[in-house]
Amino acid sequence: MNNSEAASLVRLISRCTIKPYLHISEKTPKQQPQQQQICQSTPWDISLISAQYIQFGLLFSKPPLSPALSSVGHDVGDQKVHPNTIIDQLKNSLSQTIAEFLPLTGRFVTNKHGNSPSYNISINHTNNSSGGVEFIQAVAPAVTLNHILSPLYVPPIVRSFFASYDEGEMTTINYDGHTIPLLTVQITELVDGYFIGCSINHSVVDGTSFWHFFQMWAETCSKNENDVRLLSRPPIIKRWFLKEHQNEVVDDDNDIANVPLSSHPDELIRRYPPPPDLVERIFHFSTKSMLQLKTRANNECGTNKNISAFQALSALVWRSLARARCLDEEQETSCAVCVDDRWRVMPPLSSDSFGCYIGLVTGKMKTKELLGHNLGSAALVLHKVIADHTDEKIRRWFSDWKKEPKIVHLGPDSERSTAVIGSSPRFDIYSCDFGWGKPLAMRTGWTYKFSGNVWANPGRDGKGSVELEICLSPKAMSALESDEEFMNAVSAHPV
Repeated sequence: MNNSEAASLVRLISRCTIKPYLHISEKTPKQQPQQQQICQSTPWDISLISAQYIQFGLLFSKPPLSPALSSVGHDVGDQKVHPNTIIDQLKNSLSQTIAEFLPLTGRFVTNKHGNSPSYNISINHTNNSSGGVEFIQAVAPAVTLNHILSPLYVPPIVRSFFASYDEGEMTTINYDGHTIPLLTVQITELVDGYFIGCSINHSVVDGTSFWHFFQMWAETCSKNENDVRLLSRPPIIKRWFLKEHQNEVVDDDNDIANVPLSSHPDELIRRYPPPPDLVERIFHFSTKSMLQLKTRANNECGTNKNISAFQALSALVWRSLARARCLDEEQETSCAVCVDDRWRVMPPLSSDSFGCYIGLVTGKMKTKELLGHNLGSAALVLHKVIADHTDEKIRRWFSDWKKEPKIVHLGPDSERSTAVIGSSPRFDIYSCDFGWGKPLAMRTGWTYKFSGNVWANPGRDGKGSVELEICLSPKAMSALESDEEFMNAVSAHPV
């Protein structure tokens, strides 16, 4: 089944704009006038302006006696609460949640920086007609949970469970947040389940803030819909900026809010559709398998348990993808891992700090070194680059970026010798209960589909288990599935 055939199985019912619940907005702690309307972008944010939206979604079983979404009226402008319907519970709770995640309701604005030939990007989240988040209601009347969970490879129809803004071309990037919503939610009704897919601008949030929002929305939805309260973990909206020439963090004010670019940002962006010839598969690693990988890596390089289970798993992926792609032994290969900078800056930021605070650290080795040595050798390379990503290095990067901005480009043009590992097994994904029970699975959308992209997420069974979604060409995937070292570590999916 190709993408167009898969899309034909999903029927759009309605689209509407959800505004923040004003009574909650009035209860939230008062901020400075500038912070109420404008959220300035940091180098972390702007460096991803040419990257794609984050698209993560959760699959649920239908609760007993749940009303069919398709039976709900089609008046997309009506945001009144209609009790006992799932669709209205979702809309109402979403309105309450975004009242505290106000930047998600805004749009990007690009302005010239004073009289200089540079520009900056900010989020304007005033409550006007152009703001709000989009809510899409869809139905896939012939698709069951089994159609999503049973196939060996992720079925193409999953991509249709997420919003697309360019007539199906799938080339939307973060920069488009100037004209399209920074957050779009799509709920798709299946025969026996629901899929909630969120598309969030990656220049606004990272995975930590994505799942923080998702958890707070689920928490709000699971409460009595007439019980309007503030969130148990409200986001901290205040931005982190490093004052130029000083080693101090200052508040978001006019002195430091500008992050200039010498070229207009639209000259720095690239667009790319997902290649048609890639496949994705979910590989499960049990708690036992993760502990075995950690023990093996530490024993092989004698680090006395300094190498984490995740670093050992990342090294396994790096080595296995190099073999699967048949890289030349003299070719330099790399493994890039996304890390959370919140707890690396000093003093550390709260995990509730809203925004995009990810760094990308990269280990490099020639193929003959990567494959000629053992797993522990590769794991030690990754351990060192991650350990070296300190407060001092982050501050230096921040300062250097302001002098010479660099934009990240990830896509089909990425080197085939590169593995990029995103997301995190630390994310508390399976606690997102909307009142219907624990999610059955997490799936990603059509963004970030390039050979060598890996999403590392917690296993549904918890306790340190991990699920990897790996994207490769069919030929490389077949080779990976025949890789003895890799498949020996893969576990059966828990029932």
